[in-house]
Amino acid sequence: MTVDTLTRGQLAGLLKVGDIMIPGDRDLPSFSASGCAQHADRMIAHMTPADRSGVTALFGIFRFLPAVFVRGVLRLTDRHTMFPEAVAAVLRMINIGVKGVVMTLYYSGLDDGGGILRAIHWDAKVVDRPVDADDAVPVGASTAHTEHAESHGGGDRRTPEQVIAAARQGWESLRRIPLAERLRHLTMLRAAILRRREEIVDHIQRDTGKSRSDALISEIFGVLDNLVWLETHAPKALADRKQHTPLALLGKSSWTWYEPLGPILIISPWNYPFYQAIVPIACALAAGNTVVYKPSEWTPLEGLLEDLFAEAQFAPNWVQVVYGDGAVGAALVDQRPAKIFFTGSTRTGRAILAQAAAHLTPVELELGGKDAMIVFDDVHIARAAAGAAWGALTTTGQSCTSVERCYVQRSIYEPFKQELVRQVRQLVQRVDNDGDADLGAMTTDFQVQIVARQVADAKAQGAEFLCGAEWDGASRLIPPMVIDRVTDSMLLLREETFGPLIPLVPFDSEAEVIRAANDSPYGLTASVWSKDLERAQRVSRALGVGGVSVNNVMGTEANPALPFGGVKHSGFGRYKGEHGLHAFCNVKSVLIDKDSAKIEANWYPYTKEKYRLFTDLTVNLFGRRGLSRLVRFALSGLKLERYSGRARRE
Repeated sequence: MTVDTLTRGQLAGLLKVGDIMIPGDRDLPSFSASGCAQHADRMIAHMTPADRSGVTALFGIFRFLPAVFVRGVLRLTDRHTMFPEAVAAVLRMINIGVKGVVMTLYYSGLDDGGGILRAIHWDAKVVDRPVDADDAVPVGASTAHTEHAESHGGGDRRTPEQVIAAARQGWESLRRIPLAERLRHLTMLRAAILRRREEIVDHIQRDTGKSRSDALISEIFGVLDNLVWLETHAPKALADRKQHTPLALLGKSSWTWYEPLGPILIISPWNYPFYQAIVPIACALAAGNTVVYKPSEWTPLEGLLEDLFAEAQFAPNWVQVVYGDGAVGAALVDQRPAKIFFTGSTRTGRAILAQAAAHLTPVELELGGKDAMIVFDDVHIARAAAGAAWGALTTTGQSCTSVERCYVQRSIYEPFKQELVRQVRQLVQRVDNDGDADLGAMTTDFQVQIVARQVADAKAQGAEFLCGAEWDGASRLIPPMVIDRVTDSMLLLREETFGPLIPLVPFDSEAEVIRAANDSPYGLTASVWSKDLERAQRVSRALGVGGVSVNNVMGTEANPALPFGGVKHSGFGRYKGEHGLHAFCNVKSVLIDKDSAKIEANWYPYTKEKYRLFTDLTVNLFGRRGLSRLVRFALSGLKLERYSGRARRE
């Protein structure tokens, strides 16, 4: 083998490091045996001169180092922050350069037989929009840096069929990669996000109009927290799990295995374009699945995800980003991915579910909400009012778990209302660039129109707007509104708002407020506020929702270990945490028995004598409890087993 950009010694170092990282197994060849190093020229040629010089020098050094020393150095690369900068810089070069060359060369594509299917396949990111879903669609995959994409003609266009086919091809290699290696890429992704956080916030603001603090807190922080959870807890959550085996199956062992499903189609909404992309993508990838990701056409964050995935050294076709509108999403659904994960409106969720049903494609739906906040009269009023303000107005109210109905016990209704209005009037609303603003703008004009319709309906029916009444009904900078004298006939209590409105409703009794909170087609989350935790938990259990925060708001989303999802028209299925990982798995049940000459008692032939003996076994196993039962069961089991071994039909 000859590689022009490497000396013979440097090539030997590459092969040595490659075999240490990828020794191979019964399904896959070792790095050197795969022959992938012959393509190193093509990859190294695209490095900057400084990177090329550093990486090739390291390969030359590794040639002479003992394998045990090289293994130790490779382990230290993920902990480079612990060392002085001079050492940390070398470890970063090894982590990003040396490991990146090895992993990209090897995992750029393997067929079922373990041989290299193609050399490095570079997918450029694209910035145009598809015109028709039957045409080729713009695809940005996980291996293209911006400079490289622009130097190769501005993008890659494929048909939806080709996109899903590429995802299936990528899955054949990804599914064989050890979990520890998949998580290493997520660690690198986390580092890239943390390092580029201000740039990411800029991008989120440009697409959504959020305040800078909103983008950092609700998107960046949450993403990093979820990635850390996966890195820490995924090994246990995805490990083979031994299950209980009943007495009747004595001598056998029972297991659940968590295996990847295949290509996952993830379709995200426009309100949290970064969080709702990275979190489900990371869950799916950790579980061993490839992803086809279609962002909202309103907030696509064009090119951002591809660049981050490239920094994390995702191999080709692990994640493909497909840009377009609903027609493109529908075309991808028709290609029968292994599963569809959709977050968005209830209307679109119904359409996707109906379309996927024709193919029996499993679907997980995270849909809309009309979340209730229930405030009892024993709360700390100022804190509960602050919770209502933030829970209703974060992301300018454009969250599926925003507080959209605030029920306050009548005895504290007036002081709570006054405190809430006071706090809301102090909020700063503008599109900022320094973090010194509370609310930003609405993201889309069509959502502004929905809010305007609900405001007009409420005013026509006599609602009192305690603040924000000056809004012109058209500007995207909708001021926060606290609304009194609200009735059940008003749209803002019946339909999802997705805007900065806080309707207040008084209540008298626990039973009354439970009925009111449950009187909604939605059931996503809710919050219950009371000093009496026994009452708070009792009410929480009575609410028909997928999650409840007690004396807090939108709190269940803040814990990456808790599953997220709703009931009724808010969808079904769960993601995040252990449940979320398993949602992207084929949970395989396995029972293991020893090879022997034994004939099972429930196998043929069925005879009168076996019927009698099996009846005795059944009565003794499931009858009166106690030690004597176990003795009788054991004796009847032995008789049945002996008979089954020699049973013959005359």
